[in-house]
Amino acid sequence: MTDTYDGPRYIAVEGVIGVGKTSFAKALAEEIGATLELDQGYDNPFLTDFYRNRERHAFTTQLFFLLSRFQRQQNLRTHDLFAQRIVADYIFARDSLFASVTLTDLELALYEKILPILTRDIPKPDLVIYLEASTDVLLERIKLRNIKAERAIGKDYINKLCDAYNQFFFHYTDTPLLVVKTDNIDFVNEPDHLADIVAQLKRPIHGKRYYSPPPTIELDYGAAG
Repeated sequence: MTDTYDGPRYIAVEGVIGVGKTSFAKALAEEIGATLELDQGYDNPFLTDFYRNRERHAFTTQLFFLLSRFQRQQNLRTHDLFAQRIVADYIFARDSLFASVTLTDLELALYEKILPILTRDIPKPDLVIYLEASTDVLLERIKLRNIKAERAIGKDYINKLCDAYNQFFFHYTDTPLLVVKTDNIDFVNEPDHLADIVAQLKRPIHGKRYYSPPPTIELDYGAAG
């Protein structure tokens, strides 16, 4: 744990499937002595069917995610966010981002009637870290981690998610934002890579900052995404 850490206390990590959000969040939480808040997406009982037939199962899958994420955010409000460090591997806005990609127009209209009721008093992170990677790298990481529910994910779906995420964070202004290009970073197996990110967090971030690894950091990402 980094005893001298004095950066943002509530950090949320985001990125497309396979980018390594959870692995990074776990490593960062351990490094700065933070409580870990995980999205637990694979608890969704509709997810496997969704990847097999997205059109048929999109709404039930998304509704389950919305309600479970809302419940976790309500639990998060019970923490003292001024005294306790928290690292989460999602932001609540992830839900509407996925909904915009997966739902039909009619389903999205219904979803958007429910959403405002649940978004009141959602706590905002002090910093959001957006982990970015190319489609090919994301597909390789998904393949390497070999999660059964993800085996039906194709390139077209990942491309759509990448476009949605990039558009979302291009216009994102809700909190300070650190955008990290992760194609050549391994936060789990390379301590220097994680240490370099923690060093970035110790510098005040206002608005949006972009980070790419130094030229000396070159590697093939392993299966820890």
